[in-house]
Amino acid sequence: MAEHHEESLMEKISEKIHGHGSSSSSDSDNEKEKEREKEKEREREKEKEKEKEKEKSSESPSSLKSKGSESPSSLKSKFNRLFGREKPVHKVLGGGKPADIFLWRNKKISAGTLGGATAAWVLFELLEYHLLTLVCHSLILALAVLFLWSNASTFIHKIPPHIPEIHIPEDPVLQFASALRNELNRGFAVLREIASGRDLKKFLSIIAGLWVLSIVGNWCNFLTLFYIAFVLLHTVPVFYEKYEDQVDSFAEKALHEIKKQYAVFDAKVLSKIPRGPLKDKKKD
Repeated sequence: MAEHHEESLMEKISEKIHGHGSSSSSDSDNEKEKEREKEKEREREKEKEKEKEKEKSSESPSSLKSKGSESPSSLKSKFNRLFGREKPVHKVLGGGKPADIFLWRNKKISAGTLGGATAAWVLFELLEYHLLTLVCHSLILALAVLFLWSNASTFIHKIPPHIPEIHIPEDPVLQFASALRNELNRGFAVLREIASGRDLKKFLSIIAGLWVLSIVGNWCNFLTLFYIAFVLLHTVPVFYEKYEDQVDSFAEKALHEIKKQYAVFDAKVLSKIPRGPLKDKKKD
């Protein structure tokens, strides 16, 4: 019996030892499986990163081509505008309501302004109606109507006309006079600089402009010239804003040709003409 009891104890001890060993082996197997899964996830992440890099490398040439194709146009739009313009046409014209009228932002106001100018030109130029006569006749008609209406309102039992008091404010008049004075002083300074003989290019450009104006003055009077300028202000900016790229490319070619011809003329003629005295040197 004692031997049988000892054998049973030994079997129990061996079973516990084997059970503990099997549990430890299962734990180690579980840890290995977890490590394998982590390695697989890492490999998958690496594969995804490689695929993303391949996609980027395949897309980069097209993006570079698009950037290369866009950059020259943007540079042209910035630097090759007419007369070196960098601002939009609306801001070049001063902005605000005058620019809106010239660019036909409000078609009713622009059409009314141009129609009124056309009516005035037809009245004074074609019908040969004088300005002083028109002003006097308009005042006679307005005063007669208001006078009769004011006196007849007591007999007709109606409210007499309300004639507002008109006062010219001082600030706008002073601002206009100051702006006009500054522009006149600037013009006199330019004329003085040209007359001093220091800038031959500017002198020739002014002479050519005055000569063209004298020819135009022989064709038409001041009123017609003013009307032509008014019509051009209402048509040329709109046309330029609509066909800006085409006009700029044509103007660039024309200016390049003009500069080329001017360089030849300068080398053959202008460089041989004696210049005026240079600017006075500063005294020591």
